[in-house]
Amino acid sequence: MTAVLAGSRLLPVLTVASAASAGPLADALAAGGARCAEVTLRTPDAEQALKAMAAHGALTVGAGTVLTPDQAERAVAAGARFLVSPGFDAEVIDKAKELGVPVVPGAATATELMRALKAGLDTVKLFPAEPLGGTRMVRALAAPFPQARFVPTGGIGPDRLASYLAHPAVLAVGGSWMAAEGHLERGEYAEIRRLTAEAVERSVP
Repeated sequence: MTAVLAGSRLLPVLTVASAASAGPLADALAAGGARCAEVTLRTPDAEQALKAMAAHGALTVGAGTVLTPDQAERAVAAGARFLVSPGFDAEVIDKAKELGVPVVPGAATATELMRALKAGLDTVKLFPAEPLGGTRMVRALAAPFPQARFVPTGGIGPDRLASYLAHPAVLAVGGSWMAAEGHLERGEYAEIRRLTAEAVERSVP
C-alpha cells in the first residue's frame, strides 16, 4: 500500500452519487494536489464513477466500502488500484490477493489487527477513527504492534489532520471533508480544489 500511495499522506474518501461528476471531481482533486482517492461503493453510480476517475489518469484511484469478493472483482475490473474495507473479511482479502491488488481492511480492535497481520498485511484502516478515540487509539494499538501501519478514517476533519500524521505509525489519513456530498450536489469544484490544496499543505511535514 505504501507504493500505491506514492508518498501521499492524504486519502480523499469520496461518495459519488452521479458518475457525471467523476471527471470534474478528478480535475478538482488533482488541481488541489491530491495523488490518490478512494471511491466508496455506496451509491448506484459508484462503479461507473470509479471507472471514469480511474480512466481520468490524474489520480491513483481505489475502491472503498468493499464488502464482498464480487465487489472486489468488479471494482478492479473498473480500474481500482487498491481496495479498502470497513472491517476484516478473509474472503475479500483472499480475492484481493488473487487479483494482485493491495487491500486495506478495517480494524477497530487489537484482535482485528492481529488477524490482518496474520493474513500477511501490515496496513489497516483504523475505522471509525474519531469515535474509537482518535490519536489515543493509534498510540494504543501501535505500541504492541510496531510493525503495523494505519490509515485512520472516520470523523476526521482538517483540524485533526496534523495530529494524526505526527504519529510515525500513520501511513495516511482518509477523510471526506475535501469533497463532501453537498459539494458534489452543488457542483462546488472550486471549493473542492481549495479544500484539497489546504489539506495537502497541512499534510506536508
